[in-house]
Amino acid sequence: MRQLDRRWLTLIAVCGATFMLLVDVTIVQVALPTIQRRLGANFSDLQWVIDAYALALATLILTWGSLADRFGRKRVFLMGLGVFTVASFLCGVSTSATFLIWSRALQGVGGAAMFATGLALIGQEFHGAERGRAIAAWGATVGAATAVGPLVGGVLTSGLGWRWIFFVNLPIGVLTVWLAVKTMVNVTDGSAARLDWAGLATFSTSMFLLVYSLIRANSDGWTSSTIVTLWVCAALVMALFLVVEHFQKRPMFDLSLFRRPSFVGVSLATLAIGAGMFAMYPYITFYLQNNLGYSPLQGGLRLLPSTVLSFAVPIWFHRHADRIAPRLVLGGGMAITAVGMLTMLAMSASSTWLVLVPGLLLTGLGIGIVNPAIAKIGLGVVAPERSGMASGISNTFRTGGLAIGVAALGALFERKVASSLAVAYHHPVPKVSTTVSESGVAAAVKASHGLAGVARNAHIAFVSGMHLILVIGTFAVALGAVAGFAMVRHRDFQTAPATPTSLTSTTPTAHA
Repeated sequence: MRQLDRRWLTLIAVCGATFMLLVDVTIVQVALPTIQRRLGANFSDLQWVIDAYALALATLILTWGSLADRFGRKRVFLMGLGVFTVASFLCGVSTSATFLIWSRALQGVGGAAMFATGLALIGQEFHGAERGRAIAAWGATVGAATAVGPLVGGVLTSGLGWRWIFFVNLPIGVLTVWLAVKTMVNVTDGSAARLDWAGLATFSTSMFLLVYSLIRANSDGWTSSTIVTLWVCAALVMALFLVVEHFQKRPMFDLSLFRRPSFVGVSLATLAIGAGMFAMYPYITFYLQNNLGYSPLQGGLRLLPSTVLSFAVPIWFHRHADRIAPRLVLGGGMAITAVGMLTMLAMSASSTWLVLVPGLLLTGLGIGIVNPAIAKIGLGVVAPERSGMASGISNTFRTGGLAIGVAALGALFERKVASSLAVAYHHPVPKVSTTVSESGVAAAVKASHGLAGVARNAHIAFVSGMHLILVIGTFAVALGAVAGFAMVRHRDFQTAPATPTSLTSTTPTAHA
């Protein structure tokens, strides 16, 4: 196999795995009502079907990135891919909600290993202009996977049944394993002689407590003693992590990176796009299905303006990106995304889905610019031998932002819906407001038992909730744009190639 062919086949394997694990963030949402009926699940069970996966991703990405530097990126990637594929099969054959939840958590464990090593594998294989093209392809995959999940879920659930949203991963997983075994080189960091066990334990524990508290905050109450205690514990353990890393000779999270404005800037932008825009996709889906009444497939099709651009723009734009300062690319893409979200505020209780089209086009364009820019800057500001760490940090900020955003936006949305309905009826109507938030307008009408004007008031309340979270999401993405413009600097980039002594590799066949 020629060298060029091997490297590009490696890229195909990474992109295939990335698409699989990111689609599984959103693909399950459209199948939840069917899963509820088939498995007899309650609403809490349905939350955990999504949350178990997101929790494992957010808490383990950086851990796997550190292990990849120690044991080799190919080995960790293959391990994660195998776990993810087996877990997908277990999800598909689940006969109870509990079994499905634990299988989803196992999926997240494998997905975190793949996500942590994906950028590092690209970084070790491609350099110069070719790296730009490879990262553009990876960015297109991220953009498409994030947006296309509801569409794929709608097609599979409507056509083949809910189990196939998991079974579809099996052939992709097997093919990706074969490509990885045949093409990938197992690169390790030769100076990573011992694992940072204290760092792994404290960081993972802190992230678990934080994400778990955000997941539970809506049901337990944001000011409840349980949630406040979890936040305090998460902060204390994170402080302990920072202390451990400061005194660690070879930390998994190099705190000296915070002295580089570019690292801080790209990290803030990554967190902002996850919390502001990617976290908005589920609620746009809810707007299309629960408020406007579209089926899962019909709603997914109406997201195509964003999906197509987020996939196509990285492929086209990478030719021009190298001639533009990285801060302008990142900041500009974030600004376009923020403007796109702002235009969605034109929606009203009487709007059709067409009111979203300008915003979907602009956000698709912005995401298509931002995704490869984040990857390029994230890899570029660290030494090549620590690209596993850089990949893990970048994706931790991305998925951490997504988890924070979904939880926070959901709580604010529910509160705004409840307050809007309380104003309309001059007193709280908790059952109706809960139904509007969780199941939509039609379900609220059925649950209202003849309450006057429910349909119109529910539409108004739903849209008012959307307005609030769109404003907050826009503000978050705009802050990310400011961070990109102001903090990313060309002089922070590590342009020197890795030396033979700092990188060790084996042939693809020696450590398959």
